[in-house]
Amino acid sequence: MDKITLFWFRRDLRLEDNTGLFYALQQEKNILPLFIFDTNILDKLEDKADARVEFILDQIQSLKQKLEDRGSSLLIQHGKPEEIYPKLVEEYDIQAVYTNRDYEPYAKERDQKIEKFLKSKNIEFFTFKDQLIFEPGEILNGSGEFYKVFTPFSKVWLEKFKQSKIQELGESNWKNLYSTAPLPDFTLEKLGFRSTEIKIPSKVADQDIIQHYDKTRNFPAKEKGTSRLGIHLRFGTISIRKLALKAYGLNETYLNELIWREFYQMILAYNPTVVDKAFKPAYDAIPWRNNENEFKAWCEGKTGYPIVDAGMRELNATGYMHNRVRMIVASFLTKHLLIDWRWGEAYFASKLLDFDLSANNGGWQWAAGTGTDAQPYFRVFNPESQTEKFDKDLKYIKKWVPEFGTKDYPKPIVDHKFARQRALDTYKKALDQ
Repeated sequence: MDKITLFWFRRDLRLEDNTGLFYALQQEKNILPLFIFDTNILDKLEDKADARVEFILDQIQSLKQKLEDRGSSLLIQHGKPEEIYPKLVEEYDIQAVYTNRDYEPYAKERDQKIEKFLKSKNIEFFTFKDQLIFEPGEILNGSGEFYKVFTPFSKVWLEKFKQSKIQELGESNWKNLYSTAPLPDFTLEKLGFRSTEIKIPSKVADQDIIQHYDKTRNFPAKEKGTSRLGIHLRFGTISIRKLALKAYGLNETYLNELIWREFYQMILAYNPTVVDKAFKPAYDAIPWRNNENEFKAWCEGKTGYPIVDAGMRELNATGYMHNRVRMIVASFLTKHLLIDWRWGEAYFASKLLDFDLSANNGGWQWAAGTGTDAQPYFRVFNPESQTEKFDKDLKYIKKWVPEFGTKDYPKPIVDHKFARQRALDTYKKALDQ
């Protein structure tokens, strides 16, 4: 039996500039790439027509074909990693497993289990930094603690980026791939999922969009105002190094968005309790109204606030929502309706193509005023003034809410002035106790 080394793909579905894969191919022989459709994750997806699963399968099939063109293949498994690895160890003579690090609570727990099992079989487990420029622990304040506010974090990040001379990796040593006949494919049906009509945005990092990002990013009607690369960063079909290097010098505002992504990863890594608790513990005392009919109206885009409804309908139809509108709808749910940010976060998690636990959690806690943001709870977005600023000609609203302006469009679910005051009073009372 041939001695092999596994490279385990997770959030890094590409062959180029892939740290763990690059070093496996450089340091070992007979590299067999592996991907596991993890049922610990998939079983929690209630909607079996999930465009993200379809996207992952498409990427896996593309990787498999590229590897087969090089005389190797991709070993695809479906199940719980902790049950799959013992079977693989029986089937193959595995010397080592290489993979890239993931910082979410489930991923860290999973990797600890797998590492423990592999070590019990005298198999090495090597992990690498790949989905971040600087991982948790690399950007700390003068006291050696993590930053709780974004601005100082971003300044240190930027300085470190300038000094670090980050580069993309060179060409991989493909001759060290394991030579094998094509391995079995998987289908959506076999995974228990169905196809969808949702289209995935291109992974091309458009130079023109990045260059003008600061001027175009806030206008949801603009066709090419943002790069739409969220899903590709989430699943690693594009390299963060490649994107950050492109943005650096081209557009500071765009690079800043990539820094926000790393800030929220760091917050989650140091504070795993934010998954279901407020970053600022005092805010767990807020008595949310949690009216289920109002939540349903929000989900369906029938609140009578056109910019909110347009955003929710865009999300439901495409799996995407413009970032400016994400802030508006999140503020509306938590402040106007006083519905728990966790309800909104979970809805976004079920719908967003680019759902990323740390960014979704960070964004929702920012909107609710419960997170790291230095701005206290009294920021309440006014949907009308936001519309006036960012969708003045109502192009975005008319695209997604065609009945706007007719008798078929619902009356506002709540009065803005009343809702704003109710939110301020509720928060103040809860925090003063």
